Amino acid sequence: MERHDMLLSPAGVEALRTALSRAGFTSNGIAGRLGAQATGGVARNDFRAALRATEDRDPLATLIRVFICDQTEPEAAVAAALAPLDLAEALAGGLVERHGDGLRAGVDLEPYGDDWWVLADVPASARPGRPLHSEHVLGIGGATQTLIGATVRRPVQTALDLGTGSGVQALHLATHADRVTATDVSERALRFAATTAALNGQDWELLRGDLVAPVAGRRFDLVVSNPPFVVGPGTTTHVYRDSGRVGDAIGAELAAAAPGLLTEGGTMQYLANWVHVAGEEWHERVAGWFAGTGLDAWVIQREVADPMAYVNLWLTDVGEATDPQRMAAWLDWFDAHKVEAIGFGIVSLRRSGHADPVVRIEDLRQRVEPPMGDRIATWFDRQDFLRVRDTDALLAERYRAAEGLQLRQEATMGDEGWAVDRQVLTMPHGLRWTEEVDPLVLALVGGCDGRLALRDQLALLAAAHDVTPQELAEAAGPIVAHLIERGIIEPVTA
Repeated sequence: MERHDMLLSPAGVEALRTALSRAGFTSNGIAGRLGAQATGGVARNDFRAALRATEDRDPLATLIRVFICDQTEPEAAVAAALAPLDLAEALAGGLVERHGDGLRAGVDLEPYGDDWWVLADVPASARPGRPLHSEHVLGIGGATQTLIGATVRRPVQTALDLGTGSGVQALHLATHADRVTATDVSERALRFAATTAALNGQDWELLRGDLVAPVAGRRFDLVVSNPPFVVGPGTTTHVYRDSGRVGDAIGAELAAAAPGLLTEGGTMQYLANWVHVAGEEWHERVAGWFAGTGLDAWVIQREVADPMAYVNLWLTDVGEATDPQRMAAWLDWFDAHKVEAIGFGIVSLRRSGHADPVVRIEDLRQRVEPPMGDRIATWFDRQDFLRVRDTDALLAERYRAAEGLQLRQEATMGDEGWAVDRQVLTMPHGLRWTEEVDPLVLALVGGCDGRLALRDQLALLAAAHDVTPQELAEAAGPIVAHLIERGIIEPVTA
């Protein structure tokens, strides 16, 4: 197994953990020290109340001022806060750095969860005008949190984090995987990840290489990746953002690699951008990534950005928003390739071992109730339920409507009163699907109380609508399957 240097020596990491624990430099410890108002201010990068609450500069106060509020503090106070970690080692490892007449944070040391810490580079927003290292290591951002929330958290033996960066995804994988492997193309990132792992008492296999190259020939029960998915001409200036692939090719590359990475029943989940090209359907483009893979696929588009907003976002992210030449070159590339918009979302794949994989590409920009990973897991469960049942078997089951299911109607006032134009079933929980239905389907769902087999419900409906039960059953089969996939009706298992 490869060994990667850490920012500190093993003894130094132990000393740092002791210092942080002793001071109470944890999420709960900081919130307790600052109070609700100051904690809320910190979340908005307003440090005024936090600085007032930490003027005594005891160890916890000093750590908050240095690593949360990005202040320069007296050397003696910082040394006392980091003890028993030797200050010379903290400086040599870049944990802190000299600035003015004191010391400030050299890295982003973020308390995370109940009792974790994550080490990453100081974000560009904290040091305006300071250029980012080409191998800048991200901390916990919005994309990171999206993947954390979307990951299926069922117990597995082996898990892989492709492009681990600071190691945040691997931290979470270790809570439900017996063995965790993490890769990154950047040796610098692996140093941060190794330090994060050791600081939190975890032991991961860390491998250097581009995407799946370091694990060629190996299979895992769960694979996650927050890759450098940014869409562009294929140039690389910052490895956390730029893959070196042209356009959205990295999403297709990961999909193609998935069959060889997954054990039977294994799951792969990654974040991706994809282009919306003039004259093309974006969902057809993305569906093409999975052709021939034999994998079940569920792609959820969460955001769509126009090219100007997209380029502004990513240039600002690396402190280059004022570079008109770089912006123009990027926008020219989008124009040349007829890119009208860029989508962002979550790709979830499963090696189900079936010859008829299910591929769904959907726009789901409405608010999703967490935990999204549980929603994705049960979606795959429903695919298993549907795959082994023909129409007769589906109709033999009993179902109940989803908890809290709501009906919304649109109607127009006419000469004879209100005429219903549209009826929509809405799920207030989970993925918050909405489904327009006709009166017959509405009656079918309304009758799902878990007592009668669906075939018996259809017989009653057939009599009420003057059609034969067989005709109604044949027509209802695809509709029932769709309602089950959406979770609008659920099978009664007991």
